Amino acid sequence: MPRVRRVRGEAFVTLALLNIFVLIAGFVTLDMIEARPLPAAPNPVTDAEGAASVDPAASTPADPERIADVLDDPMSASGLEEGLSGFVVDGVSGETLFEHDADTSAVPASTTKIATAIAVLSAAGPDHRLTTEVHLDPDDDSLVLRGTGDATLTATADTAAYPQAATLEELAESTAEALEEQGVSSVSLGYDDSHFTGSDTGPGWKPNYITEGSTAAVHALLLDGGRVEPDVSTREDDPPRAAADAFATQLEDAGIEVDGDPSEEEASGEVLAEVESGPVSDLVEFMMLASDNNMAESLGRVAALELGEEPDFDGAAAATHSVLDDLGIEGVELSDNSGLSPENSITPRALVEMVQIAGDPEHPDLDATVTGLPTANATGTLSGRYSEHSDSHDGAGLVRGKTGTLDGVSSLAGTVHDQEGNVFVYAFVANVDGATGPQLDTIAAALSACGCS
Repeated sequence: MPRVRRVRGEAFVTLALLNIFVLIAGFVTLDMIEARPLPAAPNPVTDAEGAASVDPAASTPADPERIADVLDDPMSASGLEEGLSGFVVDGVSGETLFEHDADTSAVPASTTKIATAIAVLSAAGPDHRLTTEVHLDPDDDSLVLRGTGDATLTATADTAAYPQAATLEELAESTAEALEEQGVSSVSLGYDDSHFTGSDTGPGWKPNYITEGSTAAVHALLLDGGRVEPDVSTREDDPPRAAADAFATQLEDAGIEVDGDPSEEEASGEVLAEVESGPVSDLVEFMMLASDNNMAESLGRVAALELGEEPDFDGAAAATHSVLDDLGIEGVELSDNSGLSPENSITPRALVEMVQIAGDPEHPDLDATVTGLPTANATGTLSGRYSEHSDSHDGAGLVRGKTGTLDGVSSLAGTVHDQEGNVFVYAFVANVDGATGPQLDTIAAALSACGCS
């Protein structure tokens, strides 16, 4: 299958709009993604001064020699040259502007989530929703709470949250109403976490990923991403049981007595009540902005189920490979969908091609991959980077990118606007001891300050 090296010129008119940096009187306003939850909450970008209000489609094409000159100093100064690879293309024409080991496979860390986003959006569609269900066995008045992978499920509503999450409170109220109609006031409660299969930790995952709070073990039923509290990183030892305990409390509050403690059992009988997540497009944006690992693993398994694969690590990876193969993207080998596995490998060229395709009007269902990219000094995992106290401040508001960090790994891939209105699509990956995000930020910032026409 031919490699995807270019997109039609008009494709990046759409991609530029998806990046939507509104430039007024020398100040960059909020990017198009508003009202996100911490840590993905946006902040006004009011310090990217001097940015030109230019239609990228009408700008003068960038000169590859000038791009190389502009990148030379920050790449040398980064101290990452031995383990650094990169690829940059023109956002309008798709022309290659810079490449350094662009076809060399590297551990991508969380830039893996770009592949996961494309896979689930393609396989399930942007409007697909995940349900959390309550099943009733009327013979013995037993309820079973069953999850299908909604990592945003929470206890009570937060009207400011994005995406708007399904709540156990709503589910309990609906369940209580249905039980009251049947004259039932007391039930036993079970919980079913069987929707996903296989190991609950990925290939090569370090044990401290869970204890330090980077992720919970992978489950189909979990509350607040398996966190002990919604706003802390500490994870539950048994996320499904914790979700069931919380649901029992909500049922009691809704007027239904729960006999005994919840027990693990397979759901059967009718679906008495259910709540739905936000659409997959919202879940993808959330995953990209917050780099949420549990959401990534859930969405990988959603793609697997849609494509007839087993909902485990191998099946999710196989589904992602299948989608990317159909799109003509080579150079991606995954063992998980969050990027926590050091066994993943992606080339910089593949990362760029994925961002290109996500912005192509021929693939409108993939838009959330790009709208979910964090913005420098503003949103998501880039909100604390490119500050006025950093060497990369020129890129504030102009660089958007999916970040990735593991021990000895740092990666960044996305889009950049420069001072002349050019749009670049880029990927930089460092596989070297001591690699950090700020070292890559100076390279992306150099593109934003380029004026390379």
